[in-house]
Amino acid sequence: MTEAPPHAAHNLREYTVCEISQAVKLTVEESFGRVRVRGEISNFRRPRSGHLYFDLKDENAVLSSVCWRGIAVQLSAPPEDGLEVICTGRLTTFPRQSRYQILVEQIEPAGKGALLALLEERRKKLAAEGLFDEGRKQKTPYLPEIIGVVTSPTGAVVRDILHRIADRFPRRVLIWPASVQGVHATAEIVAAIEGFNSLNVDGDVPRPQLLIVARGGGSLEDLWAFNETPVVRAVVASAIPIISAVGHETDTTLIDFAVDRRAPTPTAAAEMAVPVRADLLVHVNDQGQRLFAAVSRYLDGQRKEVRHLARGLQHAQSNIATAVQRLDMLGERLRPALVVTIERRRTRIAQVSSRLPRPQERIAELRSRLSTLVERLCYGGKNIFTGRVARLETQGRLLESCGYQQVLDRGFVLARGTDGAPVTSATQVSGGMGLMLTFKDGERPVIADSTTMSRRRPKSNGNSERQGRLF
Repeated sequence: MTEAPPHAAHNLREYTVCEISQAVKLTVEESFGRVRVRGEISNFRRPRSGHLYFDLKDENAVLSSVCWRGIAVQLSAPPEDGLEVICTGRLTTFPRQSRYQILVEQIEPAGKGALLALLEERRKKLAAEGLFDEGRKQKTPYLPEIIGVVTSPTGAVVRDILHRIADRFPRRVLIWPASVQGVHATAEIVAAIEGFNSLNVDGDVPRPQLLIVARGGGSLEDLWAFNETPVVRAVVASAIPIISAVGHETDTTLIDFAVDRRAPTPTAAAEMAVPVRADLLVHVNDQGQRLFAAVSRYLDGQRKEVRHLARGLQHAQSNIATAVQRLDMLGERLRPALVVTIERRRTRIAQVSSRLPRPQERIAELRSRLSTLVERLCYGGKNIFTGRVARLETQGRLLESCGYQQVLDRGFVLARGTDGAPVTSATQVSGGMGLMLTFKDGERPVIADSTTMSRRRPKSNGNSERQGRLF
């Protein structure tokens, strides 16, 4: 077997990376000019450019998807993660990352059931947060001065609302234009609600007392902006009461659960916003007539009662004369009664005073008791003083007998060292030591003789002198 020449392997055409990428791109685009792909949206992204990027996936594969901004703004229901959709577009490649993708031209839910399932899941989530509780809803004003309307300025809805309010009870209406369908609808509806709430009551553009959020009928996809979570949260956070009128009577969106009142149609919302002026005038007139009739009946009844009371009363002069006569009788009885009462009081005072002791006798008695106490006090104090003096003298004599002066008087001498301390033992005395001798009649300083101290002192016995010689 002969080997191929070395140059045979190089007979294949050489391509650049760009050429290969372009060839693949043309092949894919020619083979799949326009396709419809069904799958679940995941990894959804919307950068500031406005383009949409997401993946379509099923159980076995993933397809990158791109929706350019011009098409994205026309979508009735913006895509989101978890939504099963059918995308219509054309396949192409992205050479920079060597991948193929679909350029989406249309997105539609994969059947109404997919949107309804997503809507029900979102409704349960928001309800669990308490956003639909009846207790947090506000009462709408009976006759607001200013009404704010959030809707499309070009549709029939705004004309229906304005005409209905003008027919029933003309009020000032402020319209905040907002898209009610498409990719920008959610942000514009939220901005309108928050914008009305940020107005000042006394500003150049006054703050409304009531808001109406409305749009005409449409499919579930057309009304999807009113099912978005940011719109529901903006409605809940509004300090101004809101009436919703989205779609027809059978249409229900998530903001219908969050608003303070729900109207089946935009026209019905206008009827809820203001009463009928003619009906109010009739009602006020009827109430005025009823009030006039009630006051007339009350006054007639009061007049009759006064006439009945007047007939029951006697002549005023006769009543006064009777009262004067009775007063005179009481005055005549009062004077004797006062005299008798005074005499009784005097007798009682005399009886009580006779039992009271005389002051002079009481003073004499107290003075006698005081003298007795003074005498007893003086006698007792004298005895105590005499006893204390005798005790003090006894203690003084005992102190004198225990002092060393008595011993000196009997011929003894007190020897002290140079430090003034008594010398009580011979061992404390050394040769040449200075001493101070205290006699009964004075003191003399001496110096101990060393020769005498060196002699052996004889033992004392019973026959020897009681005190040896010191020198």
